[in-house]
Amino acid sequence: MSSDMIIAVFMGGDSAEREIALASGKAAFEAIERSFRAESYDITERVIPEGISSESHVVFLTTHGVFGEDGGLQSLLEEKGISYAGCDAFSSKLCFDKRLTSEKVASLGMEVTKEVLIGSESSVQVCELMEELGDDLVVKPNCQGSSVGLHFAKGEESIQEVLSNLDLKEEWLMQQRVSGRELTVGVFDGEAGGVVEIRPKSGAYDYKSKYTKGMTDYLMPAPLDERLTREIQESAVAVFRACGCRDWARVDYMLRPDGKFVFLEVNTLPGLTETSLLPMSARMLGLDFDSLLVSLLKPAIQRFQQAYERLPR
Repeated sequence: MSSDMIIAVFMGGDSAEREIALASGKAAFEAIERSFRAESYDITERVIPEGISSESHVVFLTTHGVFGEDGGLQSLLEEKGISYAGCDAFSSKLCFDKRLTSEKVASLGMEVTKEVLIGSESSVQVCELMEELGDDLVVKPNCQGSSVGLHFAKGEESIQEVLSNLDLKEEWLMQQRVSGRELTVGVFDGEAGGVVEIRPKSGAYDYKSKYTKGMTDYLMPAPLDERLTREIQESAVAVFRACGCRDWARVDYMLRPDGKFVFLEVNTLPGLTETSLLPMSARMLGLDFDSLLVSLLKPAIQRFQQAYERLPR
């Protein structure tokens, strides 16, 4: 291995989640530089920063949203042969598309949310939506971060109001709202972490509840029996593998009152501050924040080492 290896932490980006990505990047960089030689880069353009080299750098991404976790940035890194931590371009692109991910998970025989995809070519009738999905809906962009552009609509008037305000140049998912308990579990290099229960005080885990201190309670571990905990963890690992994920990801579920759990989505670059959900899940594996960052980097460093050993001398 090159003794000059540098961990380049990419943060920020130009998506709607830029501020959260900067917070994740700052926290990750501070932890990483305690164990490695590290540099930080605020990504403000859709290019790889100058000076990043496949022979000296391993990139750690904390970017979120478009050109952060949609495979675009990952594709550029792959084209330049630069080792990076996290899911590759193919799985990032797949998981960023919520509808495609649901179809992949449904093909495993797992229960997913009932949904309708709408966009510029769609002619949407509220009565038809209600007939198919009921009158209590979750509306979200098909390709965005997990809480960006999230709406809840109950009843014909509310659904019509949400629909009339959507930008149909984008694709939107209209989902049947699943009542129950919201759960999430991290998957780390193919191993499930602990299951975390999310209890927003507002009743909806939207952007405000997610990022406003004190608006959500988190239970670690989620108060579930051992069998159900194990089933959810096994499901998360199966989803991770089926979607071609590598290194780490977070898988979200709803647990219905009847004890059945329903898949929601995969997040390939979840928030990474000390109070984010992924570190909570890792804590139940005995990993504090610094240890988690070292663990997340390990597979990418191994890929870097293998590439370095193949270089001509």
